[in-house]
Amino acid sequence: MSEEKKLSQDDQLWGALSYLWVFSIVALALKKNNDFIRFHANQGALLFILSFIGLIPVFGWIINLIILILAIIGIIKALAGKKWELPALGEAAKNFGNWVIKTLNI
Repeated sequence: MSEEKKLSQDDQLWGALSYLWVFSIVALALKKNNDFIRFHANQGALLFILSFIGLIPVFGWIINLIILILAIIGIIKALAGKKWELPALGEAAKNFGNWVIKTLNI
């Protein structure tokens, strides 16, 4: 894929950092015009919000374990220069990222 070859290590690092919860919002704010970083930041932002379910005992802990696994996979894919859409959440992540940018006016 030609897109993968055009990515800099900086882009890949920003994409990976986007899965470290609050850094997703920072990446959306600072790199919103970079499609690769925005793709990963959208997903990271959604996982960040979903991680608050972890406040619910037992059920939330299981959800947070799943979120952690998804975040690790996302980090690995971003570092490899690939886009990997979250299972069943990809479109929601895109919409959520757009909503965050509009709402925070960033």
